[in-house]
Amino acid sequence: MRAPHLERALRCFCLGAFALLARELEHGSELPFAFEEHRVPGRPPLYEYRPLVAGFLEPRAGRLRALEDAAIALEELRREPAAAIFARAHTNAPVTGEDALFRSILLPLVAKTAEYCGGFDWDDNGFSRAYCDLEQSLFGEQRSYAALAPLVGLTLATAVDLGSGLTVRQSATGEFAAHWPEASRLLPSDFGREPDRICVIQFERALPPGASEAPDAPAEVADAVTAIRLATAGAVAAGPVLFERLDWRSLGVRPVLPIAASTPVGESTRLDPFRGAVAADVRARLLLADRDDALGDALDRWELSLFQGEPFRSEQLRAALEALLGGGDGIWAASLRASVLLGESGRERAALLEALRGLARRDGAPAPEAIDAVRRALVETLLHGDRPALVVSLDEALLGVRPRPSRTPASLAQAG
Repeated sequence: MRAPHLERALRCFCLGAFALLARELEHGSELPFAFEEHRVPGRPPLYEYRPLVAGFLEPRAGRLRALEDAAIALEELRREPAAAIFARAHTNAPVTGEDALFRSILLPLVAKTAEYCGGFDWDDNGFSRAYCDLEQSLFGEQRSYAALAPLVGLTLATAVDLGSGLTVRQSATGEFAAHWPEASRLLPSDFGREPDRICVIQFERALPPGASEAPDAPAEVADAVTAIRLATAGAVAAGPVLFERLDWRSLGVRPVLPIAASTPVGESTRLDPFRGAVAADVRARLLLADRDDALGDALDRWELSLFQGEPFRSEQLRAALEALLGGGDGIWAASLRASVLLGESGRERAALLEALRGLARRDGAPAPEAIDAVRRALVETLLHGDRPALVVSLDEALLGVRPRPSRTPASLAQAG
């Protein structure tokens, strides 16, 4: 035991909480249970009643927070530097400091103790197990951070690795409610019930013991959503919030950035391994926009166009294409360069140029080929890695000085 003084304070709080909750049950409240089946090959199945403690505690959190022992326990936690990351936990409401410590440490500790005790009949061994789990999280040599955000507008057959700890996968039944009782009112409508509303994006990272700040998960998720939109042309969105945990303990709830949480106009899409690889490459190269203002402007305008109707969508697409490949020469030059960049044959390049000229001339709603060409040009430019050098190469290809820049298999995959 690393902190006997902390153990004593938390034990007193849990004892007081159990006494309050036991009185609730005596006065007619009911603790719900889940009936779970455990199967082992070659053996009869085993059945278990598991108390659903988290949902029972949530409506009684205010009364538990008002306990005198809660104030003492929170004072001890505030003295522990290792608990600083929990004190800075974000939620959907402006909750920080002691309230964040209560929701991210004390309330889960009561829940875990009750699960080990099988209800609210006190067992010292049950509390000891729950407290040991907490100490390992607070004082361990490494801490495991994870954030989960629901995804809509996407289907997939197998998990897709986007790199840097980001994974897109199907959600497990009840995984949000198991750690975050408030999740039911924060998930997108019909999440878990429609084929294109059963995926999540998961961000994981190992934290050093002294870390006092959680990673910037909203920014990581937003970049991943942008990459998926670029790779698939699908109407994909995340959020509206993401759910954080630390060492499998609920840490908090944070809003997803608005651009990633808004659902674009369009159809749902499928993220297969081929396009998943494109999305991973694109996500890794989005950082190029930090030192290339024109590329950043092109990406921002393209993504804004996904949410706008005419004529504003066309205006954003023209501005995106000009920023990307115009090189100061205007939209006509950007259209010519994009057709050379994307077209595999003379006929294909001519068709692309005609579609992009229609976009440049403001001939009403742009052709679908022109809309998609701007997306594909962004992907190709990101995968190339050096936008100014790419513009020079395209001009030299037009002059016949050198062959047109070659395309990678990944960039060819996103064209379909």
